[in-house]
Amino acid sequence: MPDTTTIFEALRASHERQRALSTALTDTSGDSPERRALFDELKTELAAHALAEDRHFYVPLMAHDAGIDLSRHAIAEHHQIDELVESLQETEPSSPAWLPLARKLADKVEHHLQEEEHRFFQMAGKLLTEKQKTALAASYRDDYEDAKATPA
Repeated sequence: MPDTTTIFEALRASHERQRALSTALTDTSGDSPERRALFDELKTELAAHALAEDRHFYVPLMAHDAGIDLSRHAIAEHHQIDELVESLQETEPSSPAWLPLARKLADKVEHHLQEEEHRFFQMAGKLLTEKQKTALAASYRDDYEDAKATPA
């Protein structure tokens, strides 16, 4: 039986992981092995998701005039998230500045996911064909899994 998972379902699965990891991370304290492990896992999740999402969701949407501004906005937010991740990497986990930075990252991630799920998915649903929605899901998942297996 063919896989009928859509790009929206594939993206939502990663969104749920991002939310759970962000919440768990902001519940940590001090320079603990748990904090470091959760941060590494979230960093890998965010990077793999953004790479595959840009290629298999936003680039195809840019083929449509109505998808250009939306895609540019989302890709810019991915860059902002990357910068927050870098700031966290450069901050000692034991520093008093670390948790506020982690909360800022969690808030930015949540804002981005909400925007995608409530605005971008609706527009994309109108722009992409049913065949594209399932084909993009498969391509997204392949790149996402590859990126998670070989974190930068």
